[in-house]
Amino acid sequence: MTRLAPARLALVMIARDEARAIARALIGARPHVDRMIVLDTGSRDATREIAAAEGAEVFDFAWTDDFAAARNAALDRSDADWNLVLDADEWIAEGAEALGPDALPAGGGDFLGELRIESRMDQPGVEGAGQAWIARVLPRGVRYAGRIHEQPQSALPRRRLGLTLGHDGYTSEALARKGARNEALLQAELQARPHDAYLWFQLAKEHQARGRAVEASQAFAEAYRLAAPDAPFRHALVVRALIALKANDQIADALALADAEVSNFLESPDFYFVIGDLYLEAASREPDRALSDFLPVVELAWKRCLEIGERPDLDGAVAGRGGYMAAHNLAVFYETLGRAEQAAEYRALAERLRNRA
Repeated sequence: MTRLAPARLALVMIARDEARAIARALIGARPHVDRMIVLDTGSRDATREIAAAEGAEVFDFAWTDDFAAARNAALDRSDADWNLVLDADEWIAEGAEALGPDALPAGGGDFLGELRIESRMDQPGVEGAGQAWIARVLPRGVRYAGRIHEQPQSALPRRRLGLTLGHDGYTSEALARKGARNEALLQAELQARPHDAYLWFQLAKEHQARGRAVEASQAFAEAYRLAAPDAPFRHALVVRALIALKANDQIADALALADAEVSNFLESPDFYFVIGDLYLEAASREPDRALSDFLPVVELAWKRCLEIGERPDLDGAVAGRGGYMAAHNLAVFYETLGRAEQAAEYRALAERLRNRA
């Protein structure tokens, strides 16, 4: 069929062996876009057939170990004023009205749209739904760079849109399916760009997700050394680095990092949530100082989480740390200390907050 005019909004996706999830992504997006473009990079399952059955235009692409090259090849297939870039293991969770013509007018615009991505995670220390803001709505002509954790290259300002994507690609099961591919690509990219803090941060997360405490701590330390004070991922970097240091039994180093960063994250429930965990660990290791030095900080930290409340606007935030997870920890804390009335109070609060989530 001849296309008489450019589409206003196209879904643009690269995929490989995503028969498990791709229909979910396409079905959710289909009512909100004018075209759906899927670039298949070598599937051996039914990904192509499922995508076509859901109304996508499916194209083939020879994989070259370069995510940006694949993204750009997919974008080259689009004539749309705006491109919504999704992965097959993502789906529109809420806020689809942000894709309407009032927000993304025909003819394009002069900004990159950032979406909130809620990633399900089940690794120790980072369980829950992690949240990140990533530019995924691109005006025509914007392209990517980077063979992995690729980024759109544009001087245009970024604008947060009220759209949330769900994502289940960081669960242990999903990481097992991906094998060592991402890690190998990150190592190769770091050979070319050894001073890129964001790449070190991503490598550290790979190690952390796979339970490699030593390697994660080392990579987080390098990312922290290289990252600018205003790096958009610094909040997530500091919080995850604290978790990694604790997992690697570097409690003194973790306490020092927490002291150095506390003034930067006075309104972060994630930071205080991890501080509570960290000081509780310190108390278990030095019981003679527990009541005087450590346990009061634990109590204050988790109460501070509740005072702040949830902060989904913070990159790397985990849902619940400003709510039911902090209340639950306080309930267990008071129960352990034999303070039954306070334990019951916070257990009830945790239940109320969980029901609202």
